[in-house]
Amino acid sequence: MSDIIQLLPDNIANQIAAGEVIQRPASAVKELLENAVDAGATKIKLIVNDAGKALVQVIDNGKGMSEADARMAFERHATSKIRHIDDLFRIKTMGFRGEALASIAAVAQVELKTRRAADELGTFIEIENSKVIKQEACAAPEGTSISMKNLFFNVPARRNFLKANATEMRQIVDEFIRVAMAFPDIFFSLTSNGQEVFHLEVGTGKQRIVQILGNNYHAKLVTVSEETDYMNITGVIGKPETARKSRGDQYFFVNNRFIKSAYLNHAVNNAFDGIIPKDSYPSYVLYIDLDPAQVDINVHPTKQEIKFEDEKIIYAFVQAAVKHALAQFSIAPSLDFSLNADIQGLDAVSKPFTSDQQQAAVSSNLYKTFTQKHQAHFIEPTNRSGGELKQWKDFYAPGSNEAESAEQSQVIDSNPPVRESLPFDVDNDTLKITDYSTGFQLHHTYIVLSSNNGYILIHQQLAHERVLFERYSAAANNQQVPTQKSLFPITLELTGSDAILLTELLADMQTIGYHIEPFGQNSFVIQGTPADVVSGDEKHAVEMLIEQFKHFSNDIKFSRREKLIRCMARQQSIKSGQSLTQQEMTALTEALFACSIPNVSPNGNPTYLEFKEDYLTKMFGRER
Repeated sequence: MSDIIQLLPDNIANQIAAGEVIQRPASAVKELLENAVDAGATKIKLIVNDAGKALVQVIDNGKGMSEADARMAFERHATSKIRHIDDLFRIKTMGFRGEALASIAAVAQVELKTRRAADELGTFIEIENSKVIKQEACAAPEGTSISMKNLFFNVPARRNFLKANATEMRQIVDEFIRVAMAFPDIFFSLTSNGQEVFHLEVGTGKQRIVQILGNNYHAKLVTVSEETDYMNITGVIGKPETARKSRGDQYFFVNNRFIKSAYLNHAVNNAFDGIIPKDSYPSYVLYIDLDPAQVDINVHPTKQEIKFEDEKIIYAFVQAAVKHALAQFSIAPSLDFSLNADIQGLDAVSKPFTSDQQQAAVSSNLYKTFTQKHQAHFIEPTNRSGGELKQWKDFYAPGSNEAESAEQSQVIDSNPPVRESLPFDVDNDTLKITDYSTGFQLHHTYIVLSSNNGYILIHQQLAHERVLFERYSAAANNQQVPTQKSLFPITLELTGSDAILLTELLADMQTIGYHIEPFGQNSFVIQGTPADVVSGDEKHAVEMLIEQFKHFSNDIKFSRREKLIRCMARQQSIKSGQSLTQQEMTALTEALFACSIPNVSPNGNPTYLEFKEDYLTKMFGRER
């Protein structure tokens, strides 16, 4: 029998490798922009057509390449950044593995024009399916222009998996923003189908952030700036009023590289604990600068997930920096450390600090950890502290206080036993409501209503979500929701990515009562809203609808229209804690039980619980 294992042809191997690096047009945008940054460019232009499917072009004024370098750049693992294995642990550039251009050339038609300042003529190279079709000298400005055309032309199956143009364009804008936000000293522009979407002039970090997130953030940002021997943290955090119900404007950069880290997100959220609602997320753009040897960025093909050598200290520093910024700007409460007269009279304050005491303090391990570099996170345990901790452990050990334990056991035993069957039901087949006007509100959240079998406990927000969901679903089936025309149309300014998303949703939003028209770059005019949207709250309602839709955007179970309907139902529903009149409770309960599925909310939670009369009778030890 002949051997069956053989090497793959280069073009097939490159296409397989490209699957890890180039997943969609936005992946190529990220790699090409980062190459332009590494080339030392001060002006970078991004041009896309057909959401990057037809064309992705990046033009920069960087240092350019020689004829040999231009040809070598498209070979796999060809890079100017790595010479020795130790270089992997000192990476300060954006790209370093030499896979981007080779991967792009394997799945697209590529044209490259480049020239160095010292050369009279530049180099033109045309590559298709990893093969050089043409190479010649050409006239070109200093820098590099690279075009990626017809992505996945030779892999039709991959092209079929691309999303709609609006979705792919949002991904491109996200990648563009992440690179542009990390380098405010570079001019960036983005042009889509001949229309300029972003024009970002050189400025400070805060100016670039406001350029991208919108002018409405200008007065709502708090500066973060902390410098230590171990790491530096700079950037901005949004004031509590910028907090949103979904993870919106949250950016982390480590050595100018955008990263995703749920661990560090948790650190920021903890710093905002008690300042914003529990179900809200703060806005922030934070830049972490530390020794490249302390971080490993080569753990993921897209380099958006990294590993820190010491995650705990990064977490502590981020949390402390955010807390300090909040306290410094009088947003979070801070402690008053001024000494009163009683404290001034204590021996520790009034008596002099002798030279012997000073020498003992300087020689202690605790003093060294706060004075020597890179020692703040190393606190050595002592025997004394261990003994003290042991005493605390003994204090919490079971049986340390027998009288208290006995008392607690009596309290626990006095509670009624837990029943195996629950006392409520959500089956509405036998449920009958004789009079909807008998309901009353409990804790401004629940509605108690008598039924033929006992009583039911209705959650007012979940019930209203069900009512609105079915109303908007009916509207999606050509039963138009009435629109309240605005006497004075309202202008809405959005960020680039949000403007693209709203453009995608305009047709579906019209079916549920919104009448919104484009009005120039990233601007829209709200001409009308659904009749149940409170007058004067139209702008906020649209902004929140966009935020909630982005929260659902990764859920593949729902179509775009159904996501929009679910977001609308949640946004416009009566919230927990809202007081209702008797008339409003009657209208809500009547509308709920007129629904096709009244007992379950759109997200699957019960809208009401039924408590049976026979169970209530048994609870009081009585028989009917």
